Amino acid sequence: MRPSYQGSHNIAMKVPPHQYEATVAFYRDIIGLKPLTNHLPYVGFHFGSNQLWIDKAPGLSQSELWLEIAADNVQSAARHLADEGIARCDEIEELPEGHKDFWITSPNQIIHHISQKGEGW
Repeated sequence: MRPSYQGSHNIAMKVPPHQYEATVAFYRDIIGLKPLTNHLPYVGFHFGSNQLWIDKAPGLSQSELWLEIAADNVQSAARHLADEGIARCDEIEELPEGHKDFWITSPNQIIHHISQKGEGW
């Protein structure tokens, strides 16, 4: 059976070190978004019904936006996406121990975190 998917609440902005402090200050001081305090020392902001995480990403020359998709059954989602030829890229970033979720890339190279619906940050 094909799994059900929906957009989830986490958005990650991966920012090169030379732009990191100015980017955090933009969302905090200029835009005035309310900071998230539930996963310190990670930096994040309330972004409507979503959470916007800003991560310093050494090695990047420009920012990237990563999205989270929640599946009703993450194991079924892994099989379904593999059957559809979607590339997993779990090496992109280590996930917390015990998580069954994983990373993929869309055909246009947007990174997506596939998580179990109801779990996550």
